[in-house]
Amino acid sequence: MAWIHLVTLLALLEYLLFIVLVGRARGMYGIKAPATTGHELFERYFRVQMNTLELLIVFVPALWMAAAYWNPAWVAAIGAVYVAGRLFYLREYVADPRSRTLGYVLSTAPIVLLLVGAGIGVLRSLAGI
Repeated sequence: MAWIHLVTLLALLEYLLFIVLVGRARGMYGIKAPATTGHELFERYFRVQMNTLELLIVFVPALWMAAAYWNPAWVAAIGAVYVAGRLFYLREYVADPRSRTLGYVLSTAPIVLLLVGAGIGVLRSLAGI
């Protein structure tokens, strides 16, 4: 389970990094709290952070549930794709929101795989397989 712990830790640290980037952008572009609009680049960083939060709440439980039924090293590898996908998403979304597709796919596809894996694992367990 150490691989699952590592991927979870990386995902949480990545989210904290995104929070720092939003704070930095807030200062750089003069966006006073609690405003969440005002400069396009600030808004891009903010949207990346919020989108990551929206996915993180599904990613972490899906990762842990899938790891309960399947080889944790393989599950962690799928989770690592999510973490990398979020970095691609950040880079592409800040540069040009229209170019975010690859990062978004690399973030959401692993979540779908983890949910499917967790669901299959639960059903197999309930069926006694």
